[in-house]
Amino acid sequence: MSTSRYSLPTIALHWLTFLLIIGVYVTMEFRGSFERGSPERELMKTVHYMLGLTVLLLTVARIWFRSRQAYPAIVPQPPVWQHKLAALVHLALYAMMLGLPLLGWLILSAEGKVIPFWGLELPALIAPNEELVEIFEDLHELVADAGYALIGIHAVAAIYHHHIVKDNTLLRMKGK
Repeated sequence: MSTSRYSLPTIALHWLTFLLIIGVYVTMEFRGSFERGSPERELMKTVHYMLGLTVLLLTVARIWFRSRQAYPAIVPQPPVWQHKLAALVHLALYAMMLGLPLLGWLILSAEGKVIPFWGLELPALIAPNEELVEIFEDLHELVADAGYALIGIHAVAAIYHHHIVKDNTLLRMKGK
């Protein structure tokens, strides 16, 4: 592996996850364009579930890859406070990419609904429980809303490092 860039699988997983997250947010933001109970709205919800669960799967793969390789150094090295802040934002992003799909899975499980995953039906994580549905839905919405800010911070930091600091932060996640 090059010491100046992440591995190609890590780069591919990063950008694929990014595209899937766009799809997850788009399907939820635009589901309201369709009447409740309509086939189009149900399709948006089903695609949302499947894309979200795919984000979960890819995030587990990303963690596995990241645990088995060195991080390419940022040159020039940023101040310690920036490194710590970046680590905190990355931790929050990973928590979001794991937590949101798991909460969605818990919501569907608590509602007693089928958990669709690209032609498969995943098992319920818990028994149906209407009392938990609202709690999980509120938490899911709160984390999803915070996700906008986290993604924005991540993107602005990459742009800042590339155009203002002019270090290799963004280039490390670019393919060859």
